[in-house]
Amino acid sequence: MIPSKPFQLLLSSAVAFVSIYGMVAFAGNSPVTSNSQGANSEGSPGAEASSRSVPTIEHLDPALDLIVPDQPTLEKVATGFTWSEGPVWTPAGYLLFADIPSNSIRKWTPRNGVSIFLQPSGYKGSAPYGGPEPGSNGMTLDRAGRLTVAGHAHHDVWRLERIDPKAQVTILADSYQGKALNSPNDLVYKSDGSLYFTDPPYGLRTQQDDDPEKQLRVNGVYRIPGAVDQKPGAQPSRALLQLLVEDLPRPNGIAFSPDEKYLYVNNSEPKKIWMRYTMKADGTLTGGKLFFDASSDPRPGAPDGMKVDQKGNLYSAGPGGVWIFSPQGKHLGTIDIPEKVGNVAWGGAGYKTLYVAASSSIYRISLKVPGVYPHVH
Repeated sequence: MIPSKPFQLLLSSAVAFVSIYGMVAFAGNSPVTSNSQGANSEGSPGAEASSRSVPTIEHLDPALDLIVPDQPTLEKVATGFTWSEGPVWTPAGYLLFADIPSNSIRKWTPRNGVSIFLQPSGYKGSAPYGGPEPGSNGMTLDRAGRLTVAGHAHHDVWRLERIDPKAQVTILADSYQGKALNSPNDLVYKSDGSLYFTDPPYGLRTQQDDDPEKQLRVNGVYRIPGAVDQKPGAQPSRALLQLLVEDLPRPNGIAFSPDEKYLYVNNSEPKKIWMRYTMKADGTLTGGKLFFDASSDPRPGAPDGMKVDQKGNLYSAGPGGVWIFSPQGKHLGTIDIPEKVGNVAWGGAGYKTLYVAASSSIYRISLKVPGVYPHVH
């Protein structure tokens, strides 16, 4: 479904040395891919040693030197998926991410590799889904450390009361003004406990605006006031759901600036753009401005999941890899990734490791500036 692009290298000799070193050094820490639909039609486990390479860095501004190390290393820590998305690092020290076509959430640990965390994670019908993306999508944590999930093909936003696949599920949103949500895609909490999410049609069977199951005319950006305070198992506060943005044809990734003065929302198609909205005191938005337009870039990939670091720089899926922007909207450079990127997440010690969900694989790269991690306390 998602064709990968050829991996571009800086120094072939350096890559060969580092890759061989990585496979030898990490042979004892091999991630295991389990039941990955599309990658293995019979669902039998597969394994591949962690591999390291020297990434191509598109260097557009000297400010990038304050972010990317002089000798960066891109490590592939897991592979064998179809369209990986929604990564989130947990306080317990492991990564959760979605493999949307296999309708599952996976768990990756540095010691044990990949296992199934939850399946199904989206569509729960008995008949085949009939569309390319039956699973869940973006994930984040609330301030209590509870996993919050964009339900995608399940047309809702839901929360696990503990990070446990058997924990109680609480639906936070499933409709707007009596009409079912399209397919919630990505989400972010504000420190006041309200939740913001995007709702394009990518989780519908045809992924189009004329899909027979699409009830809403808009592909919106929404706010759930006080989402963190919703009682476990309680019905969604449907009357309180707020539609904030309705003029983006395909809203996708979403992130706050570190000071929460701005909300970033990108749009995947037909225009590949990033927007910046000013936050109002009541949690709604004003002054939407074009942050960056990459519509002319022909490389594979589009604006998708994104995060910010503690200096306010923005890291986003985009054409060719992970795009890095200054807080002023200057494109500082791109970390070239050998597959289409779906989303990113901060993790590891000090949150200086950027995990990248890209089509069939999970990558990571260590950077100089720590990221903004969900406000868990």
